[in-house]
Amino acid sequence: MEKLAVVALGGNALSRGNEAGTIEQQEKNTENTMTHLVGLIEKGYNLVITHGNGPQVGNILLRNEAGFTQYNIPKMPLDVCVADSQGGIGYMIEKELRNMLSEHNINKNVISIITQVIVDKNDPAFQNPTKPVGAFYTKEEGDKLAEANKWVFKEDPRKRGWRRVVASPKPMDVLNKELIKRLASEGNIVVAAGGGGIPIYMENGRIEPIEAVIDKDLASSLLATEIGADAFFILTDVPKAFIHFNKPEQLALDVLTLKEAKKYSADGEFASGSMGPKITAAIEFVENGGQESIITEAAQLNDSACGTRIISNN
Repeated sequence: MEKLAVVALGGNALSRGNEAGTIEQQEKNTENTMTHLVGLIEKGYNLVITHGNGPQVGNILLRNEAGFTQYNIPKMPLDVCVADSQGGIGYMIEKELRNMLSEHNINKNVISIITQVIVDKNDPAFQNPTKPVGAFYTKEEGDKLAEANKWVFKEDPRKRGWRRVVASPKPMDVLNKELIKRLASEGNIVVAAGGGGIPIYMENGRIEPIEAVIDKDLASSLLATEIGADAFFILTDVPKAFIHFNKPEQLALDVLTLKEAKKYSADGEFASGSMGPKITAAIEFVENGGQESIITEAAQLNDSACGTRIISNN
C-alpha cells in the first residue's frame, strides 16, 4: 500500500559550508542526495520534497546589491528573491531526480511548485527580527542601508560584521496544498515550499507580500500535516539528534515519544540555531496526527532503523 511522505532537505543537500557554491558543486550534491531518495520510492512512498535556500537566496541578494550599485538595476524585494531561489533549486532537484529515476527504471513525473505560505502580519516575530540574510557589512555601511531601506541590522555573533535581519514568523497555511496532495497521491513527485515558502498575508481578500523568512522545517511540518502525510523526514548533516551534545555524556536518540521529545526540548537540549527547530517541527507533525517524524542524514535513509524517530505517546 502506497504511503505519503514529506522529505525536508537540509541546506547541505545542495551547498556545503566548505564549498564556493558553484553550479557544478550544487549539482553534484543534489545528485548525491537524490540517490538516497530512490530507496524511499522503492519502499512504496509517494514523495513531496521541500528544501532550504539559505546560501542560494543569500547569493541572490548579493547580486541584487551588486547590480544596483554597478548598473543601477532595480533591486527585487525579498519575496521575489525567495521565489527565484525556489525556481532555481526546484530545477536542480527535478533534473537530478529524473536522472536517478531513469537509472533505476522508475517511471514518475517530477514537478516543482512555486509555493506561497500565509503568515500573520501581526506575528510577534515582526517586533524582533532575528533571521540574518544577505552580506556582511561594516557598522557604518549597515547604518546607511538601514536608513535608506528601513532595514534592521544586527552584529554577527562571530564578529564577522553586521547583517540585515528579518522576521521569521510562524507559517499558518500553505497555498495549493490540495493540489500538492493530489499530485503526490497520484504518484507524481512534488517539490514545494522551498526555503519555507514565500511569506505572504491576506488583506481584504488580496495576497500581499511581507519581508520575512519562514523556517523551512516548520513550513514543511505544516505542509506534511495539511496533506495528511504518513511520515515526515528531516534530512540534516548528522545521523541522529543528541542530548548532552558535545559533552562526555553525549547520547544519540533512537526513538522518542512525544512526551520525551517535549521534555528534552523544554530542558534546552537542542540548540535554537541548529537542531531546535527540527525537533519542534518533528513534534508538531506527530502532535497533529502524523505517524512518525524521522531526523537523520540522507545516507542513512535506506536503514529501516535510521535516525531519531518521534512517535505518539500511545
